[in-house]
Amino acid sequence: MSNRTILLASRPQGKPTPDTFRFEDCERPTPSQGQVLLKALYVSVDPYMRGRMSDAKSYIPPFEVGQPITGGVVAEVVESQHPELPVGTVVTGNLPWQEYSLSDGKGLTPVPTDGPSISYYLGILGMPGLTAYFGLLDICRPKEGETVVVSGAAGAVGSIVGQLAKIKGARVVGTAGSDEKVAYLKGLGFDEAINYKTTPDIAQALADACPNGVDCYFDNVGGEITDAVYDLLNTHARIALCGQISTYNAEETPVGPRPEGKLLKTSSMLQGFIVSNYAKRFPEGVRELTQWVEQGKLTFEETITEGFDQIPAAFLGLFTGENTGKALVKVADHGAA
Repeated sequence: MSNRTILLASRPQGKPTPDTFRFEDCERPTPSQGQVLLKALYVSVDPYMRGRMSDAKSYIPPFEVGQPITGGVVAEVVESQHPELPVGTVVTGNLPWQEYSLSDGKGLTPVPTDGPSISYYLGILGMPGLTAYFGLLDICRPKEGETVVVSGAAGAVGSIVGQLAKIKGARVVGTAGSDEKVAYLKGLGFDEAINYKTTPDIAQALADACPNGVDCYFDNVGGEITDAVYDLLNTHARIALCGQISTYNAEETPVGPRPEGKLLKTSSMLQGFIVSNYAKRFPEGVRELTQWVEQGKLTFEETITEGFDQIPAAFLGLFTGENTGKALVKVADHGAA
């Protein structure tokens, strides 16, 4: 049987294009002893994947040209030669962009099918949710009444960060790239939300939204928004550096204000982090996030695109703000033949 896969065709210079990817048909594999055959159900597209398309040294090895791209996938076991993963088991794991793939079970995590949507394990109960949980609560540590600013606030991580900050009693200000996303953030309980694309003076808008300064900043974006936030930092502010999507496609390193003096004068703490730093505590994070979801304290938006062939387009849409919340591609139905 045919089994489509998506390969990295070439390393992009600047913004990736459809030509960055190549589709290829291969044979559907058969599991050997100790293996399972997995059918992809949902595929995650994430900004960090842009970094892996470059061969620059980073915290994770780059994708190889001519090889399948890999990322977070929810998949179903459809054939099994593995004693602990029977047919019908739903798992998450770092898997290739393939309709069907083989696994020996290492790195797979079974997920329940009788609770929240299985797609949530790529979102609020997966990497984005855990990134928000540990970045905000372990690094920023917001206190009741403090002001928290979140850039990229309508994305998969930022939307959760803002809600967690509200749970902790903070005042929350978010930035996003459309009026629809601003309305979405207000619906989540953000106290203020700013459309940075239509605001002529983002620095003044942030100053107006944060009259008592900024105590915590969760940075998903970098660039001019971050420069403006640094001017508003209070003494002992805490900054969680999660992403810099505004610069991911830059062909040259942008030159901007140097923040060290502002950090020094305010005794502020800036800490970059990768969610895998907290791998040993993932069960804690999933447990807490699941509880808040079930209590209705956390809600989560998904932008789901249908069809395996739409995976590259969904990925490219991350850099033009096409998604609200988590961007996913639905490849197949759970339980379908």
